Amino acid sequence: MATSPSTWRTNARSFGRILLYQGDITRLDIDAIVNAANSSLLGGGGVDGAIHRAGGPEILEACRKLRAGHYGKGLRTGEAVITTGGRLPAQQVIHTVGPVWNGGHKQEPELLANCYRNSLLLAEKNELHSIAFSGISTGVYGYPKAEATVIAVREVRAFLDQHELPQEVVFVVFDEASFKLYEQELQ
Repeated sequence: MATSPSTWRTNARSFGRILLYQGDITRLDIDAIVNAANSSLLGGGGVDGAIHRAGGPEILEACRKLRAGHYGKGLRTGEAVITTGGRLPAQQVIHTVGPVWNGGHKQEPELLANCYRNSLLLAEKNELHSIAFSGISTGVYGYPKAEATVIAVREVRAFLDQHELPQEVVFVVFDEASFKLYEQELQ
């Protein structure tokens, strides 16, 4: 069941074109949500698994078609692709592969920035008005949340300063500690 637009928006904190919301990204009625995918595109744990479960077999089928085509070896870190949202309230899912944290010495900051840039470019190309991100790479990939938050906010702000679409970007966090990190960075 979707969280109605008025409900989640009422509970979101606004920072201009950027919103901050604590809740379940799979329940947002929005143009697209961003999936912190693994390179196989075939589902996994964490947010990736939750999106695939909530979206149903349509998302997996769309990802299989991508794998059968141009992405036969999987999606490279920092790249982004778009599929249907399946049974999600979100119309589409943008899948991006974040970097695994290795101490910051293997281009992790640049790769993470590419995840945000490429997802936003894909949203613009597809004329999406609203997009939601969870914390890419901050789960099992181990990227430190504070550093990842700085990159996420910086990249989204820079993109929005130069582009009309998407009109709205939502950062969706699961816990209060992450909410505070984003809130501090957005102020």
